[in-house]
Amino acid sequence: MADPGAAPLVEVTDLARYFDVSPPWLARLLEGRGRLILRAVDGVSFAIRRGETFSLVGESGCGKSTVARVIVGLYRPTRGRVVFDGTDLSGLASRSALAPFRRRQQMIFQDPTASLNPRWRARDIVAEPLRAFGLVRGRRAVADRVAELLAHVGLAAADGDKYPHEFSGGQRQRVSIARALSSQPEFLICDEPTSALDVSVQAQILNLMKGLQRELGLTYLFISHNLAVVRHVSDHVGVMYLGRLVEVGPAGLVFRTPRHPYTRLLLETVPRLASDGAERQPVGGEVPNPIAPPPGCAFHPRCPFAEERCRTEAPRLRSAGGALVACHGVEEGRIPAA
Repeated sequence: MADPGAAPLVEVTDLARYFDVSPPWLARLLEGRGRLILRAVDGVSFAIRRGETFSLVGESGCGKSTVARVIVGLYRPTRGRVVFDGTDLSGLASRSALAPFRRRQQMIFQDPTASLNPRWRARDIVAEPLRAFGLVRGRRAVADRVAELLAHVGLAAADGDKYPHEFSGGQRQRVSIARALSSQPEFLICDEPTSALDVSVQAQILNLMKGLQRELGLTYLFISHNLAVVRHVSDHVGVMYLGRLVEVGPAGLVFRTPRHPYTRLLLETVPRLASDGAERQPVGGEVPNPIAPPPGCAFHPRCPFAEERCRTEAPRLRSAGGALVACHGVEEGRIPAA
């Protein structure tokens, strides 16, 4: 359980990551076109305390996975800071300087089939971080540690002899989790870790991850578009739309009384066992082109509450009912709490 008064383990400030998706120089010259810049993440800020699960949710293409990849060091930030346990990682360029922090933070990917080397046995996959970071030396010691890690995620030591294709989807994800745990991390980034699994297997993996968090004191950044999953695992939630956060707050509060119109529309897609018979409204429209986003509030073309200010002025996150909300309508009192 996170300590409310503790300093954040991870702090992201004004994080941005842009991609140049322009055609080749000669093509631009002949066609008289300028550069095309994709603003995948554009000014995201949040903090995660030790022992907490912070989830990023939103439709596909909103920038959730890009945030994760910048934090773990797979992408360099275009702007902003990523502070891990008091150290600004965005200011570290050399591999030797980053190595201690990479051991302390690991990533679990969406598709275990694609993230596991098909030519390696499970024992070699799990042992790779042990050898890379020099945590265990000697063949016998490595074998014992691998067997311990496999048992930790509900697999047998004999499963270490199998190749990835010999496991089920849920078992492959357990191998991925064992590999992530082998470096003894404090912070795990979970990028859609259950979306490629059957629903019954999803519950098993989520319960496993929650149990490991309690036992090992892990801190999670959980990426998902599945709000039912997010509600089950999260302490705090950030809702992203077109590269920006539109609502951030405690999970219970965001799910109980969503303030931003986009959050409300997303929650309308979650199935309810106790339905009142009212017709549910799907999320209307489509996500605009991130290369040429709408002016003002990016959500205004799909928002039923949009007014002229929304079309011209981009909103900022402001406190509203215990959460942070980027919405002119909420700020002006035009949109009451749900």
